[in-house]
Amino acid sequence: MRPILRRQLMLAGVLALATPAAAHHSFAMFDQTKLVQLKDVVVDRFEWSNPHSFVVAKDGATVYTLECSSPNLMIHQGWKYNTLQAGDRIAVSFYPLRNGKPGGMLKMVTLPNGKDISAW
Repeated sequence: MRPILRRQLMLAGVLALATPAAAHHSFAMFDQTKLVQLKDVVVDRFEWSNPHSFVVAKDGATVYTLECSSPNLMIHQGWKYNTLQAGDRIAVSFYPLRNGKPGGMLKMVTLPNGKDISAW
């Protein structure tokens, strides 16, 4: 096999293996033309996980599931695995789900100490 053809085949193989890493879900499920702000919600749980972390928070009887970025990217915004604890009272702003269910893509959190921290 000619060296040039061999290199081209190897490059094609590497690119084929990288394709699943580039495949990621769309953000079309979030309405990024609307920003919902809630004050004094209670953290039910905070999941520090890949591919996305998320916050589950309660506003009265309504439970919101709010998707965040990956832990790797959140670390650069100042997040840690224990930034939020169950029972913390926080304020959130998020892009809501298009289907009207309570939840969305978390944009910003105001922590109990008053510090604002971005989730993306």
